[in-house]
This record gives sequence, structure tokens and C-alpha cells, in this order.
Amino acid sequence: MSTSTSSQDFPPPEIREILTQITTLLKDRNETVSIAETAAGGLISSSLLSQPGASGIYKGGLTLYTLPSRIAYAGWSQETIAAYKGPTTDIVSGLAKHVRKDLESTYTIAESGTAGPTGGSTPNRKPGYVALAVDCDKGTFVKELNTGLGTDRVGNMKRFAVEALTLLKEVIKDEAKLRHDT
Repeated sequence: MSTSTSSQDFPPPEIREILTQITTLLKDRNETVSIAETAAGGLISSSLLSQPGASGIYKGGLTLYTLPSRIAYAGWSQETIAAYKGPTTDIVSGLAKHVRKDLESTYTIAESGTAGPTGGSTPNRKPGYVALAVDCDKGTFVKELNTGLGTDRVGNMKRFAVEALTLLKEVIKDEAKLRHDT
């Protein structure tokens, strides 16, 4: 029994169209991106790296899935840990700013969510919730949403990646609204 794979198997079809748009924009503008992802599990980074010429636009990425990884690589302190109440736009904003500073990219995408199948009782801990941020010289742009895919872990991960790349495209094209902290 042969298990054949082809380049058409990855990245997932849902991600390919937006990925092509992003890589073209970044290459045309001579800009770069870095990634800080949690619930997408490296899917955003690996999708970007599957593209020809990725070395010219990709500055690096972190899969910050565990607390020890966030302490070691994302600048989390005991104060951050004590205040943590699950994924939020504040959490991903902090991740994006920290990683962009360290990797010196034009943009950093950060995501944190609940892919499922299990989760919690608060809205940001239910499967399908994701908080997104893109940090750049213009500021930090955020978005949060629920995919509506329930406990479909892989479906949620793919949608998190698409939504993160879509937010990046909107930021690059000046179509995203800047968050105004109060």
C-alpha cells in the first residue's frame, strides 16, 4: 500500500489563497513577518515556509503552546501568569510586540485561542475562539472571533491561520482598524 503525498496536500486549501496574497504583498514591498502562535500549533509558520522565496520574507516564528515556552521566549513574568484568564487580545498584543522587537520584522502575527475539542466555560475558552494581533510600526491591530466550528480541532486551527493571515493582509493594505487603548 502506497501513501503518496504531493505539494498539493500542504498547505491546506483553505490557507492557500490568502497565503499567496500575503507572500506577494510582502515580497513586492520588501517587508518581513514573524509569528507567535499558540492554538494554530505552527500552521501559520509552516504554511509561510512552504512558499518559494520564504527566506526573504520570514524572520522566524514561535509556537508558544505551553507556559514554559511563554516564560522562556515571550517575556512572560509572574505578574503575567497571575493575571492570565485565557486567550485575549491583550495577551496576543503582548506576544506580537515582544516577538517583533526580538526578531526585528516589519510585522508580527500573534494568535491564541481554543482549538478544542475541550475548553472552558468562558467565551474565550470555548472551542473555536481565537484572539489575533498584528504588530507593526503603525501600531497593534487586534481581532477576536469564534469560528463557529465547535469542537473541530483541525478545522479551528486552519480557520485561525486563515483569519490571522487575513488580518495581516488588512494591516499591510491599510484596511485594518487600529486598536485604541483607553
